[in-house]
Parts: sequence; structure tokens; C-alpha cells
Amino acid sequence: MGVRTLSTVAKKRTKLGIALEHSAKEILAHTKGDLKLPTRRIVLPDAVDVKRIRTRARMSQAEFARAFCINPRTLQEWEQGRRKPDATTRAYLAVIAKNREAVLEALAS
Repeated sequence: MGVRTLSTVAKKRTKLGIALEHSAKEILAHTKGDLKLPTRRIVLPDAVDVKRIRTRARMSQAEFARAFCINPRTLQEWEQGRRKPDATTRAYLAVIAKNREAVLEALAS
């Protein structure tokens, strides 16, 4: 295998590669404290009232479970307080509570 010169490498750079390189440099500068990047902090509640989310959607347990791909028995356990949804599921339920139609549309496609 031959030695690649800078001009050979430069010709093969793609827009995606250049964008990734730029992003990596931004991240490095941010971690060093040389650049302030916008950040978001997402705080999920420890508890979610699953029954309230479902009743506001005006759906039975079976309808809600089927529509959002949730095991019906698991849904019952959450509503009766015997189990609690994990962090990922709490985030999913928060999205359902906020914009149920968007979730249904995304799942339908």
C-alpha cells in the first residue's frame, strides 16, 4: 500500500466527512472550555400517572396498550401501582401525554 499524500486525501473528503470533522473540533473545544455550546437538560419525573394519561386520551386499557405498543398486563401493573415504568418508558409516556397524535402518526408510518 502506497503512502497517501495530503492532496490525495483532500480530494476524497466528502461533505459529511468535513461536517463530522468540524463537529469533532467543536466538541473538543467545548470540553476544553474554549467554546460554549448550547445544551439541554431533560428532567423526567420519578412518577408518572399512567392512568391519567390514558383517561385523558379517552381510551380503554386495551385501546391504549394496542395503540402505543404496550403490553396490556404491564399497563395494568403500572396503573395499579404494582410496577413503575423505567426512565425510557416515562419519557415515552411524557411524549404521549404531550402530543398523542404525533406518536400515533409516527407509529402508523
